Amino acid sequence: MRRIVSVLALAVVISGCATSGANYRPMIDTKGVDFNKFEVDLASCQEYARTQAGAKEGAVAGALVGAAFGALLAAVAGSNYDTGAAARVGGVTGAASGASGANQDQETIIKRCLQGRGYSVLK
Repeated sequence: MRRIVSVLALAVVISGCATSGANYRPMIDTKGVDFNKFEVDLASCQEYARTQAGAKEGAVAGALVGAAFGALLAAVAGSNYDTGAAARVGGVTGAASGASGANQDQETIIKRCLQGRGYSVLK
């Protein structure tokens, strides 16, 4: 039962992060900014970021790499270690890391896109 709850909790966390990177709204210097134009530019940059690998893809890739790495470490460590448990821990850790990295990438795309359109991005 605990395993099912853990898996469901992880799925909720990852799915919650799945689009947050592409929906990022950076802080800009508003001096002299036409806000109607900014909203159009922001929507365009966010749409472009959505076309790049998102949190779902990053989580899947991270989970696969993490599970393989965890299983490999347990196998190398010897028979005292549970390979399946190590693979699960590696998979969960890799999924979280992959989702986070993908969101960061999408936020960076939005920032650079807006900077390329002449906005001063503060944060």
